[in-house]
Amino acid sequence: MLFRILEKPKFKELIEIMMDTMQVVGPTRVGIDVERKPIHQYLPIKNFAALDLSYETTDYSAKTYFLPFQEKLCTYSFTDDNWEQNIKYRLKPRALVGLHACDINGLVRLDKVLARGTFPSPYYVSRRRNTLVVGIDHPPCNGGFCYDLGTDTVTHGFDLYLTDLGDRYFVAIGSDRGYTTLKQVEVRDVEDRDNDDYLEARRAISSKFKSVVNAHNLPNLLDIEFESDVWRKWGEKCLSCGSCAMTCPTCYCYGILEDVSMDLTGGSKKKQLYSCNIVDFAEVAGGHNFRSKSETRLKYRYYHQHRGFVEAHEEPKCVGCGRCGRACLAGINPPDVIGDLQAEKLT
Repeated sequence: MLFRILEKPKFKELIEIMMDTMQVVGPTRVGIDVERKPIHQYLPIKNFAALDLSYETTDYSAKTYFLPFQEKLCTYSFTDDNWEQNIKYRLKPRALVGLHACDINGLVRLDKVLARGTFPSPYYVSRRRNTLVVGIDHPPCNGGFCYDLGTDTVTHGFDLYLTDLGDRYFVAIGSDRGYTTLKQVEVRDVEDRDNDDYLEARRAISSKFKSVVNAHNLPNLLDIEFESDVWRKWGEKCLSCGSCAMTCPTCYCYGILEDVSMDLTGGSKKKQLYSCNIVDFAEVAGGHNFRSKSETRLKYRYYHQHRGFVEAHEEPKCVGCGRCGRACLAGINPPDVIGDLQAEKLT
């Protein structure tokens, strides 16, 4: 991996150049919460001043720019004995600037399923290939537990990754596209003092991350506690609203909506993200529901996050961003659920 030093005025210049040639999306302050803390979202920016790289987290992950809540897959029409299908999944170049390590790790998880899986999605692949990802080092966020899952740092999945050294950025170049992008402005080679400052900055950031939950050997724990009363305890609280999946950077379950014209001359297919916690997620023809109880749906969501995905891809699907816990109206938080399972194992 190559490294360069980018002075902050040059970073501003780079963003402005990018805004002339592509859509630039970054963390933008949109308001304040009840505790008077700023609220940020990943939104398209029109000027550099709107980009707030000092943000703590966002309510929604960057997944929304690769897996939108609803997207049109195709339209089709019938004429006599023929039919035509129209599919569009190309888009203009875009840059996502200011992603934290957990969100980039989330994209890496999605890549394994939607880009390199058995059935890759051309819609996802098109968005991924046409999106420049610029990450930035960051301290821990409230409610996050990425440190326990090893996602507080990232080694791939980005084009450029920045570490703030005060008056300049230490830039890790993760792709040819990142290298080409950086060549649009003046950068310099890394010197000894830059390395020293980088290591000091990394030590300062790393020291702020603390363990929130013991995530060691979770697949075995989940197998042992499959029939645990812990699932009933938390399942009874679950409102089956799906907020957890909508804010999750790695949930990708979906349903297909088909809209056919009344005269049967054409129609369209749409893909809409869904949640395994919603009541009818496992309902089939005839009205039978394989997971009619909220406790069962909650349990299998955890199993997919921390066991099934591990078995298939050798790492958990959860990246510990904490968004599901913050979004949950019932106060269901993964570290609390996992902690209860571990406590029960010891009794």
